[in-house]
Amino acid sequence: MKNKVIIEGLRDGLPIGLGYFAVAFSLGIVARNAQVTPIQGFIASILNLASAGEYALFTSMAQKASFFEIALITLVINARYLLMSCALTQKFDEKTSLTHRLLVGFGVTDEIFGITIARKGPLNPYYNYGAILIAAPLWSLGTALGIWAGDLLPTNVVSALSVALYGMFLAVIVPPAKKHTVIKIAVLISFLSSYLFYIIPYVKNLSGGTKTIILTVSISALLAVIKPVPSDITSNKTEDTTHE
Repeated sequence: MKNKVIIEGLRDGLPIGLGYFAVAFSLGIVARNAQVTPIQGFIASILNLASAGEYALFTSMAQKASFFEIALITLVINARYLLMSCALTQKFDEKTSLTHRLLVGFGVTDEIFGITIARKGPLNPYYNYGAILIAAPLWSLGTALGIWAGDLLPTNVVSALSVALYGMFLAVIVPPAKKHTVIKIAVLISFLSSYLFYIIPYVKNLSGGTKTIILTVSISALLAVIKPVPSDITSNKTEDTTHE
């Protein structure tokens, strides 16, 4: 039974892993600019399964940020996984051990959360293990190969690949911004605030990591207070996802 569930996880995790590989390759170019080696990039990716979190990590390293600043910005940007993990706890069987819960929580990503929450019945940790076993190595391998290729490719090609990561972020924020006005406003505010933070006296002298932390926490908190998501809408979205 365990083997069958693991195979199902591997099957559903393969397309996710292939997508991760392509994105991580571009992320590897950013890591290379921070003088990260392929082995270091592989380890960083296997321990931090998040594109936005790793982008913040590598850019902070390139800016010579402190260890505390790097840890804090990574925590802030990856905070959404705490919410996803809390949601998954509702699907665990009561007898599921703490070890299984922690391992599943470690491998939570947006896509793995999606395929897990959509499965009917209690959460079987071995399904997640199968998805993680294929997705995480491909993500990490993509980062390592991106760094390696960045050392071999011409400078103009490396610059072009660096732009690809910004295209990925646009692909992430544009679709939901079209559907939800609040998200659109949050994106516009973040663009404007980021620009102002680079021209306002004193503030512009802050490191890039500190600016990101301040903007991420302040903008999200402000919109959460002004325009909170109604509980009935949240529950309806969860039900719709479960039935897909």
